[in-house]
This record gives sequence, structure tokens and C-alpha cells, in this order.
Amino acid sequence: MTETTSNDSETITTTQQQSGAKNDSNKGPESIYTVPLLKLIKEAQQQHGLRHGDYQRYRTYCSSRLHRLRKVLHFPQGDRKGFKKREVTLDNLKDEKFIYLPLIQAERAWAYAMQLKQESNTEPRKKFHLIARLRKAVSHTIHLEYICQSPLCDARTKLEAQAYSAWMQGTLFFELQEWKQASEKLVLSQTIYEKLASALNEDEQILYKQRVEELNPNLRYCAYNIGDSSAQQDLLNMRSKGGKSELDALIAQTREKQAASLLEVTWRGRTVPVRLEKIRVFLLAYQGLDASLGKANDCDAKLSAYETILLDCKEAIQSLKEDLAAVAKTKVDVQTSQLGSQQYLLSYLTFLRATLTIDRNLVMVEVFQKNFAAYQSGESKKVAKPQEGVKLYEAIVQLSGELQQLQGMENDKKFQNDLELLTKVFKAFRCYYMALTCQGNRQWAEALALYQRAETYINQSEGKKLGDSEFTKYSRVGQDLAHLRSLVNSGKCAAHAQNILGVEDINAAMSGLSVRSKKSLCLRLDEFVEDVSLTSATPNVIKLPPIMAPVPCKPLFFDLALNHISFPSLAENMENKKSTGAGITGFVKGLWGWGGKK
Repeated sequence: MTETTSNDSETITTTQQQSGAKNDSNKGPESIYTVPLLKLIKEAQQQHGLRHGDYQRYRTYCSSRLHRLRKVLHFPQGDRKGFKKREVTLDNLKDEKFIYLPLIQAERAWAYAMQLKQESNTEPRKKFHLIARLRKAVSHTIHLEYICQSPLCDARTKLEAQAYSAWMQGTLFFELQEWKQASEKLVLSQTIYEKLASALNEDEQILYKQRVEELNPNLRYCAYNIGDSSAQQDLLNMRSKGGKSELDALIAQTREKQAASLLEVTWRGRTVPVRLEKIRVFLLAYQGLDASLGKANDCDAKLSAYETILLDCKEAIQSLKEDLAAVAKTKVDVQTSQLGSQQYLLSYLTFLRATLTIDRNLVMVEVFQKNFAAYQSGESKKVAKPQEGVKLYEAIVQLSGELQQLQGMENDKKFQNDLELLTKVFKAFRCYYMALTCQGNRQWAEALALYQRAETYINQSEGKKLGDSEFTKYSRVGQDLAHLRSLVNSGKCAAHAQNILGVEDINAAMSGLSVRSKKSLCLRLDEFVEDVSLTSATPNVIKLPPIMAPVPCKPLFFDLALNHISFPSLAENMENKKSTGAGITGFVKGLWGWGGKK
């Protein structure tokens, strides 16, 4: 490794000497070039693949852009007959775009190296090709730094070129595991970027400050490998804040080195060997969990720490199960009274996974209770329903049941008694939030029954203490039972009253009741009601206009007796009228004898 590093140092020095041997231009600068190298690089990376970690796409973009630049600048490398290498020198630096050529060449080589780094996880031989591409990138950055020393470039461009070159060299030494030289180059790059950030305006400072923070994990890892023991904890704190994949890889490498010393683990008086690497790495991470939680500023940071450790725990359990399955195929199962060492280790890891999940859910319960109290008091508009509390405590109760059935712990009475006590406590909280849910659905009888069940669990668990050292951390949950009892009593009284009234919406029913009569005085003359409005300027005596009232209509008479009366005969009167004659016709008939009797 030392020989490789010395060769790399000689290559860097030789490249600088070759660049310095080129002819310098002593002509006065016609214009000063300002090239924000870091801004150009970051914008290109974000727009062409690195937002999603696609280094191959970014490398293709760099090749295409190099071709376009050479075409625009009329600076091709050869012609149709053959290839002829042409490099940018101080003499042909006639446009600031010439500075882009070595910059993009360095980016292309670096992108190829990062692509090979991703592929080297499955193909270790590509590690050598990776180193070769990084060396190529370093030679381009050194040439870029030499070009930017021209009087045609301003101070900012020179500083950025120096910082970029130092960062690329530090990346090469980092991959070569030459920690001291890598640390020196990365510190130089970080220092230059810090100075640039302090000299720029607020809008441009953000990019440079981000660059400074990106270098911190690699610097702390170099310090750890050089001999700084405090650097490991710094890496863990960085992951709790950022959670980057590169940082996770560094932490994994750090733990793998320490895991070699962790050969056995003791739980409940029994020591078992730890053979698998993933289990050792997880146990080391579990040992540092309390320190990470102590430095967490809020619940979100605690939840992030729990999620990370739970992922490591699941991987450790899976690897142990696969190992046990492979052993079971090759060996004959022998029945013994005592649990095997690896089976006991599996029980221990299962116990850790269950307790860590309970701890995480309790943090989530704490967040929910704050949001629920704020929503009920009207301080927050964010909706918090009691169903969320039911789900969280339901999961905790199920995990407690799994722990009671843990293999190898069936005969441990102290362990089982504490778990039974904790289960009753968690069930009391679950019943309380279930009762609140029923109250919200106007199911008063069900809510009353759940309040009574919660009170039963409280009576069975209040005043008892946890004796097992594994569960003493949950004693704070038992201390909250007194407050839960007061909440249950008040809720039980409200549910009992609403159940007796039999009113679905008690608020609406109460709002319709009033001790004052709204009738006017003329409608309640036979009733005495104290009405203050009678002595006011607008007394309620009569309502004008009066209310429309139905009145009887004019009767209709029907002669029903007519058909039952017999009238006297009028025949004689009718004959007398006929005999008397009528008018001139009768006179003529009498005169001439017409119509006489024969």
C-alpha cells in the first residue's frame, strides 16, 4: 500500500512539473475570467443523473459535452486520418470555455470511478479499475489548477481550482486507505471552501457550506483510522442528523473492525458465542443506542435512531435463521432439555427486536398524546383521533404476547410476571382510547363497558412494581396510571349519563331547552310567567300582524223532506182557467159559433 501511494505522489508531482514546463504567456490579460467551478459541477450533476445516483448517465453527459465544446472552440484532437492529442495551455487560453475542458475530463473520469465503486460490491476486481480512473481524474484536476494560475483568471477561480484539485487527490488517497495524506488534502479543500463561503453573498454561500459539511464524515473516518477513538461517536451523530448512504457505509466499516473483538454475549446469566459478523455489528450498534438517544433533540430524531437499529436487528435475525436452517440440514436434531446456544441467541435477538419496537411505539404514543391534547383544547387544527392510540397500544400488547411465548423463557416466573403486569397496563390504555372512539360514534353503552374494563386493569396493576431488570425502564408507564384513572372516571360518568338520557346528541337537545316562554301575553292570559320584556320598550303583548286562523264558512241547506210530502190536487183550478178563454181568439170563436158544443 505504501509503494502504491508513493507512485501516486510521484505521478502528481510529475504532472505538476510537466504542466509548469509549458510556455507561459507574459502578455497582459485582455479580460479576467470568473468561472464558478463548484456551481457548474453541482448543477450539471443534479440535472444529469446524480440526483438518483446514476453515474453512468452523468459520464455519458460529460463525454457528449466534451465533444460539443471541442467543436465550438475549434479544438479537435486530430482529424479523420488519426488521433492527435491536444491539451489546453496558457498560450491557447483565449476563451474561458477552454477551462471547461480539463474540468469536464476530470468529472468524466471521477463519474466512471464512482460507477465502478458501485459495481465493485459484487465484482471486487473492479476496484483496480476504479483506482486507475481516479488517478486519471487527479491528473486532469492538477492540469486544471495549473491553467487557472494564469493571470487571465481571477482569485476566486484560482481558489476553486485549488480546492477541487485537493478534494480529488484526497478522494484518491481515501480509496487507497492512506488516511494521513487523505486527511491533509481533504482538510485543505475544506479550508478553501470555508474561506470562499465567507467571502460570497448569502445566496452563493449555501452551496459551499454544503460542500464543507459533505467532507466532515470522510475526515472523521480518516481521523478514526489514524487513531482518534472519539471519531466513531462523531460518525454516529452525523448519521442521526443526515442519514446518507455514504456515511452508513463508513459506519459499517468502523463497526466491522470493532466487531472482531466481540466474540460472545451474556443474557440472563448465560453466555453464548457470536459467530456471525452481522450479529456482532448489530450488538455494537445496540451498545451505542443510549448515547444516540441522549443526544437526540426531539422525538423525530429518536424515531430515526430506533428505525435504524431495528433494520440492523432484522438483518441480524435473518442471517442467524439462515445459518440455523443450513446447520439443521447437515446435522441430526437431538432433543435436549436445555436450549441450544444459537437458539438461545435467536431468542435474545427476538427479545431485543420486540423491546426496541415497544420503545419506538412508546415514543410515537408520546407524540400522539401531545397532538391529541392540543387538538381537544383547540390549540392545533391538526386532526388527532383516538383510533391512532388504539393502533399503537394494540401493537404493543401483541408484542408483549410474543415475549411471553419466547422460546426458553416459559419457565422464568419473574420474566413472565413482569410481562403480565406490563400487558395489563398497556391494555388499560388501549381500553381508554377504545372508549373514546365509541363515544365519538355515540355508542354510550359500549363506551361505558370499556371504561369499566380499563378501570379493572388499573386496579389489577396499580401499586405493583417491575422486578426484572430488563423491564425496569417501563416503570414510568406504570406511574401514569393515576392520571389515567382520573380520565377514566370522568369519561365513565359522561358515558353513563348519556346512556341514561338516551339522547343521541346531548348538546343539540340541551340547546333547545329554555326557562323563558316565547308566547305573547294575549295567548297565555291564564298562565303566569315572569316576562321581563313586558316592562321594556318592546313588550311581548301581541303579535302583529296576527297569525292567520281558520274561520267557518256560510252553510249550505239541502231540502231533504220534499220527497216525503204529499201536496193537494190543483186540477179544478187548472180547468177553470181553460174555460175562461184567452184573448181575441176566444172572442172570435164565440162570435161566429166556432168551437161551440154540438
